[in-house]
Amino acid sequence: MPSKMILQIWDVQHGACAMLTHEAENGMQGRLAMIDSGDNGLTGWKPSTYIKRHLRRDVLDYLFITNADLDHMSDLDNLWKEGITVSSFSRNRSVSPCALRIIKEANGELTDDIKRYLSLHTDYVHPIDAPFDQNMGGITATTFWNPYPRFYDTNNLSLVAFFKFGPFKILFPGDLEEDGWLALLEQPTFRGELAGTTVLVASHHGRTNGYCQRIFDYFKPQVVVVSDKSIAHTTQKPHYQYVASDNGVLVSNTNKRRRCLTTRKDGWILFKVSDTGSYTVTTEYGG
Repeated sequence: MPSKMILQIWDVQHGACAMLTHEAENGMQGRLAMIDSGDNGLTGWKPSTYIKRHLRRDVLDYLFITNADLDHMSDLDNLWKEGITVSSFSRNRSVSPCALRIIKEANGELTDDIKRYLSLHTDYVHPIDAPFDQNMGGITATTFWNPYPRFYDTNNLSLVAFFKFGPFKILFPGDLEEDGWLALLEQPTFRGELAGTTVLVASHHGRTNGYCQRIFDYFKPQVVVVSDKSIAHTTQKPHYQYVASDNGVLVSNTNKRRRCLTTRKDGWILFKVSDTGSYTVTTEYGG
């Protein structure tokens, strides 16, 4: 049995949370990474509770926060309240804690989760003992961001993260808007990294202002994933199904081919990827 990358995108309504680990040939799972720490206010599901009580882990090895807004970190402070040690923290490093505090205070009261996020920028400043690329069983991460003060808004200052395992590549762009996409496209290394992207997690929960047609000059995803609540606004309906490959992906539990998966219809979305790049997709619901 080949080793696998296990990646689960959770249903956290209008929010974001995904977990990633490597499963060895003997079935043992390695270090745990999490991309964003949103929770589901309707069902009560929280990543902190899941890690502590279901996975029975006391350590979150790698934490990536892609966007500095609350929907990407609504359960962040609870990681510490649950006694979970966070070993490393990745974010847009061009924004200082002072600048971030000014940005967040301008948008309202600082919650405990936002305060925790701000403190992490001061606490996690040293090289880590176990770098991601050398300790995730062959899974690698490549990150990009737009610099502050070219952008002052949290969306266009999102951390953009590619995770790769063999030929499989998934892109988490945070809440990047079109102007932010276009700025990143100025970088040859970013344009090169887009090539071959297998799965796109739609920016800004699939909202219209996160859509940038230009990026699809460089890749054609097999499927697009949207993490969002039920449709209430016309801005929630960009046509991502038309940018994915014609065949889409086969969902194991429904035996249907899909070009766009959404947490609002599919619930959690689970990818199991072999080191050859082949993968299966399973969803919580039938879509």
